[in-house]
Amino acid sequence: MKRSPSRASAASGRVGIVGMGYVGLPLARAFWDGGARILGFDINEQLVRKLNRGQSPIRHIRSAQIKEMVDSGRFEATTAMRRLSQVQAILICVPTPLTENREPDMQYVESTCRTVARYLRAGQMVVLESTTYPGTTRELMLPILETSGLKAGRDFFMAYSPEREDPGNKNFETRSIPKVVGGLNPASLERAVRLYEIAIEKVVAVDSCEIAEAAKIVENVYRCVNIAMVNELKVVFDRMGIDVWEVIRAAGTKPFGFQPFYPGPGLGGHCIPIDPFYLTWKARQYHMPTRFIELAGEINVQMPYLVVGKLLRALSDRKKALSGARILVLGLAYKKDIDDVRESPSIELIDVLREHGAQVDYNDPYIPQTHKQRRYDLRMKSKPLSEKMLKGYDAVLISTDHSSYDFNWIVQNARLVIDTRNATANVKRGRAKIVKA
Repeated sequence: MKRSPSRASAASGRVGIVGMGYVGLPLARAFWDGGARILGFDINEQLVRKLNRGQSPIRHIRSAQIKEMVDSGRFEATTAMRRLSQVQAILICVPTPLTENREPDMQYVESTCRTVARYLRAGQMVVLESTTYPGTTRELMLPILETSGLKAGRDFFMAYSPEREDPGNKNFETRSIPKVVGGLNPASLERAVRLYEIAIEKVVAVDSCEIAEAAKIVENVYRCVNIAMVNELKVVFDRMGIDVWEVIRAAGTKPFGFQPFYPGPGLGGHCIPIDPFYLTWKARQYHMPTRFIELAGEINVQMPYLVVGKLLRALSDRKKALSGARILVLGLAYKKDIDDVRESPSIELIDVLREHGAQVDYNDPYIPQTHKQRRYDLRMKSKPLSEKMLKGYDAVLISTDHSSYDFNWIVQNARLVIDTRNATANVKRGRAKIVKA
């Protein structure tokens, strides 16, 4: 239900959101639904033009929703950072990747804060939503923002509220996911809670920015460690001739004390492959080892190489070398039914396969072509599926199990299928072609 624009305006004024991607754009929609006026900031001129034409850059936010926002007069996108002075609240939704040494790469947060400091005015609220290590808001952001000459907690206000987006999850949307908020001081917390109550059904206030920062890290460490466990069990049970998917299905019938996690070709998305290493880096400053987290990271990072090893052996059994083999990777997104390739294991798989001399193509109904990333620039286009096309590959590697794929048809027409997602569990004919990986 949309709230009254007058109520939202009275509570917060105009809301500025820096970063119009997978976090910032759904957040803008939630604030718009709450009746707020939104100014969306991004350095990508093409993206800004697209948004102002009412077109969505991401699949789970429909273009009709963006057009509705633009036509209402309460949403506009811009590259003009000087307009930060026109908003009452500045919500920062920029990337927080890792360096090559698996240390926090805070360049986007730092540069954004320097820009904000140039235009910061008294009374504004600044909130970081990007996942980061405990202490970022107070230790990194605060000194930069105070170069404006304003005093945090008195002249302007600061808070941390971690994003909890799950693209493709039809059971939750931004406004229905409880929002954790920690303020720099009580006055900041009070204002931040009032701000988010415009857009979010349940706001969870905590005592400090550090608690909110740590809570987000814990959520992702929990998933990272449990996924690493089942990935390791997959390798162990495979050696024993036991189907790990059937084991998890059986264990999942216990109504208490067990939550199923599932193996795969590696970890994807912006959070789980990255965020745990933010905590390990911060822990080193306190001379504390985080062996459990680092071990989980090592296991998950190795999964694409184990998948390629299974493919190599399956081809060898068929008197075919991996070098020179034609391989089709099904699914480029990091999980099913979305168009997000951030940290996708499919990208790593393609890169490793190419290193082994394979000729690799991909198909993904939601990603017509690849784009340049920080580590990779594959320069590939999605290949259309057909019976003739499938028959022409030495192996089809299922990396992402999109719901639109007809796996019975795929198995029927492929020579060999490497299944990393248990996508072919219900396929009856042609099971001799299937290798679980």
